[in-house]
Amino acid sequence: MSNQNDNDNWQDDNGTATQEAPPKLQKPRMYQVVLLNDDYTPMEFVVELIEQFFYKSRENATQIMLKIHTEGKGVCGVYTEDVAETKAAVVNQYSMDHQHPLLCQIEPCNDEEES
Repeated sequence: MSNQNDNDNWQDDNGTATQEAPPKLQKPRMYQVVLLNDDYTPMEFVVELIEQFFYKSRENATQIMLKIHTEGKGVCGVYTEDVAETKAAVVNQYSMDHQHPLLCQIEPCNDEEES
Protein backbone atom coordinates (compact mmCIF):
# COMPACT_ATOMS: atom_id res chain seq x y z
CA MET A 1 0.00 0.00 0.00
CA SER A 2 2.80 2.43 0.77
CA ASN A 3 4.22 1.64 -2.66
CA GLN A 4 1.01 3.00 -4.25
CA ASN A 5 1.34 6.28 -2.27
CA ASP A 6 4.94 6.64 -3.42
CA ASN A 7 3.86 6.25 -7.03
CA ASP A 8 1.12 8.86 -6.60
CA ASN A 9 3.71 11.44 -5.59
CA TRP A 10 5.67 10.91 -8.80
CA GLN A 11 2.79 10.91 -11.31
CA ASP A 12 0.68 13.79 -12.59
CA ASP A 13 -2.88 13.54 -13.95
CA ASN A 14 -1.61 12.20 -17.29
CA GLY A 15 0.31 9.35 -15.69
CA THR A 16 3.66 11.03 -16.47
CA ALA A 17 6.38 10.70 -13.87
CA THR A 18 7.28 14.12 -12.46
CA GLN A 19 9.14 15.41 -9.47
CA GLU A 20 8.54 18.79 -7.85
CA ALA A 21 11.57 21.04 -7.74
CA PRO A 22 12.71 21.99 -4.25
CA PRO A 23 11.86 25.60 -3.35
CA LYS A 24 14.54 28.16 -4.15
CA LEU A 25 15.95 29.77 -1.06
CA GLN A 26 16.66 33.48 -0.97
CA LYS A 27 18.92 35.41 1.33
CA PRO A 28 16.91 37.29 3.96
CA ARG A 29 16.45 41.01 3.43
CA MET A 30 18.97 42.97 5.47
CA TYR A 31 18.32 46.07 7.55
CA GLN A 32 20.72 48.65 8.91
CA VAL A 33 20.40 49.84 12.48
CA VAL A 34 20.74 53.61 12.51
CA LEU A 35 21.27 56.06 15.37
CA LEU A 36 19.91 59.58 14.83
CA ASN A 37 21.58 62.73 16.08
CA ASP A 38 20.05 64.91 18.77
CA ASP A 39 21.28 67.96 20.66
CA TYR A 40 21.06 66.47 24.15
CA THR A 41 22.64 63.01 24.32
CA PRO A 42 26.31 63.18 25.37
CA MET A 43 28.82 61.87 22.84
CA GLU A 44 30.42 59.60 25.42
CA PHE A 45 27.05 57.92 26.10
CA VAL A 46 26.65 57.24 22.36
CA VAL A 47 30.15 55.74 22.11
CA GLU A 48 29.57 53.48 25.12
CA LEU A 49 26.16 52.42 23.76
CA ILE A 50 27.67 51.47 20.38
CA GLU A 51 30.41 49.48 22.12
CA GLN A 52 27.95 47.70 24.40
CA PHE A 53 25.14 46.82 21.97
CA PHE A 54 26.95 46.59 18.63
CA TYR A 55 30.27 45.15 19.90
CA LYS A 56 32.39 47.80 18.21
CA SER A 57 35.86 48.83 19.34
CA ARG A 58 36.30 52.21 21.04
CA GLU A 59 37.87 53.61 17.86
CA ASN A 60 35.13 52.31 15.56
CA ALA A 61 32.39 53.44 17.96
CA THR A 62 33.93 56.92 18.06
CA GLN A 63 33.98 57.08 14.26
CA ILE A 64 30.30 56.10 14.10
CA MET A 65 29.45 58.67 16.80
CA LEU A 66 31.24 61.42 14.84
CA LYS A 67 29.34 60.46 11.70
CA ILE A 68 26.07 60.68 13.66
CA HIS A 69 27.12 64.06 15.00
CA THR A 70 28.21 65.55 11.66
CA GLU A 71 25.81 63.87 9.19
CA GLY A 72 22.72 63.45 11.36
CA LYS A 73 22.74 59.65 11.45
CA GLY A 74 25.11 56.72 11.44
CA VAL A 75 24.85 53.00 10.74
CA CYS A 76 25.80 50.82 13.70
CA GLY A 77 25.29 47.45 12.05
CA VAL A 78 23.46 45.44 9.40
CA TYR A 79 21.23 42.52 10.45
CA THR A 80 18.20 40.51 9.43
CA GLU A 81 14.88 42.22 10.16
CA ASP A 82 14.16 40.48 13.47
CA VAL A 83 17.62 41.09 14.88
CA ALA A 84 17.64 44.71 13.69
CA GLU A 85 14.23 45.42 15.26
CA THR A 86 15.33 43.85 18.52
CA LYS A 87 18.59 45.83 18.61
CA ALA A 88 16.74 49.11 17.90
CA ALA A 89 14.15 48.40 20.61
CA VAL A 90 16.82 47.51 23.19
CA VAL A 91 18.87 50.62 22.38
CA ASN A 92 15.80 52.88 22.55
CA GLN A 93 14.80 51.40 25.92
CA TYR A 94 18.34 51.75 27.26
CA SER A 95 18.43 55.41 26.17
CA MET A 96 15.08 56.12 27.80
CA ASP A 97 16.17 54.36 30.99
CA HIS A 98 19.16 56.71 31.13
CA GLN A 99 16.97 59.75 30.36
CA HIS A 100 18.46 60.46 26.94
CA PRO A 101 16.37 61.19 23.83
CA LEU A 102 18.68 59.21 21.51
CA LEU A 103 16.64 57.50 18.81
CA CYS A 104 17.53 54.25 17.06
CA GLN A 105 15.66 52.95 14.02
CA ILE A 106 16.06 50.42 11.22
CA GLU A 107 16.16 51.02 7.47
CA PRO A 108 16.18 48.49 4.65
CA CYS A 109 19.56 48.12 2.97
CA ASN A 110 19.84 48.93 -0.70
CA ASP A 111 20.37 45.93 -2.97
CA GLU A 112 23.67 47.39 -4.18
CA GLU A 113 25.00 47.55 -0.61
CA GLU A 114 24.24 43.88 0.07
CA SER A 115 26.48 42.58 -2.73
